[in-house]
Amino acid sequence: MPRTKRSFIPEDRLSLLQEAEREGYMQTCRKYNLSPALLAKWKQRYLNKGSEGLKPAYKRVDPALRALEEENERLKRIIAKQALELEVKTEMLKKTPIQPKRK
Repeated sequence: MPRTKRSFIPEDRLSLLQEAEREGYMQTCRKYNLSPALLAKWKQRYLNKGSEGLKPAYKRVDPALRALEEENERLKRIIAKQALELEVKTEMLKKTPIQPKRK
């Protein structure tokens, strides 16, 4: 029987651990079609870090936030390029002698 990818919120994980303590680990694993190793990993994290350990280990980045960050970086590069061009032009103007007007 193929297993499907499921995600559990931290509260679900905690309730599954509590149920496993009451009713037995193997019975809970069979009931919810979980791997015993997964339940053991959750238990270890819970014992080490408490309920914080049951939260996902990685942070999901909102796609809109990621797009804004990329846009921000792109605009910073444009501004840096323009500032460099301005600096070069200013230096060039300082080095060029001013020619007097001839009549």
